[in-house]
Amino acid sequence: MMKKEILLTVAAFGLVILLCKAALAQEEVLQKEDPGGEDLAKKLANPVASLISVPIQANYDDNFGVSDNGSTWRINVQPVIPVSISKNWNLISRTILPIITQDNIPVNGAGESGIGDVTQSFFFSPKKPTSNGIIWGVGPVLLLNTSSKDALGSKKWGAGPTGVALRQKGQWTYGILANHIESFSGDNNRPGVSATFMQPFLTYITHSKTTFSLNTESTYDWKTENWAVPINFNVSQLLTVGSQVIQIGGGLRYWADSPDFGPEGLGARLQLTFLFPK
Repeated sequence: MMKKEILLTVAAFGLVILLCKAALAQEEVLQKEDPGGEDLAKKLANPVASLISVPIQANYDDNFGVSDNGSTWRINVQPVIPVSISKNWNLISRTILPIITQDNIPVNGAGESGIGDVTQSFFFSPKKPTSNGIIWGVGPVLLLNTSSKDALGSKKWGAGPTGVALRQKGQWTYGILANHIESFSGDNNRPGVSATFMQPFLTYITHSKTTFSLNTESTYDWKTENWAVPINFNVSQLLTVGSQVIQIGGGLRYWADSPDFGPEGLGARLQLTFLFPK
């Protein structure tokens, strides 16, 4: 294992241990002072919950390129805004704005920093689960040509369908979010986009509002016939700082598969989410 991977492992598991210790130490107090906090943690685990939140997610990956010297920092700003459109339906807006810094990509000495392409999803979702407890939402997903540098985006506009289905039972949440994007316009000198994204997820939320989550964020590129399959394990804790409710967390990612010259081995994720409950 490389030195960077060892440092990532130590840092991520150190954060996990600290969060677990804090959760166990405060469980009784949190239950008495904030009995509704667990419900907020459950809403965060639900991609189509009626809860305004702004996650800021920092992802680090390395071992890119022929010589495995490339690395990236990707900070995703991901506001989630629900809107009530009728007595029985919500419209959930989910935006992913990436801020990217990459080094030694595609070759040693090369690098860029800036904004990548925005992914914008809209889910039409019933306000109540089905009779068997299924929570779901469907709608369009848009790929917006917003990259500030050629190397940081596809230079394409795209669209397609997206959907999510999940169930929350006790302290568990499990389900899948998926979308497919086809490009329809943009730079004719760049390859088209035809990509399917699948994110099966499983979370467990303790009474002290600690969330343990396991998911993949897999993408299949139909043009190159390549998979990108990161497996993520994260731990996060819901807290109140003054009057602001936040969730902080982090964890590790393992690349089970990636395109040629793509990331390999371990990566890391840190996340800070601001919540604005009604």
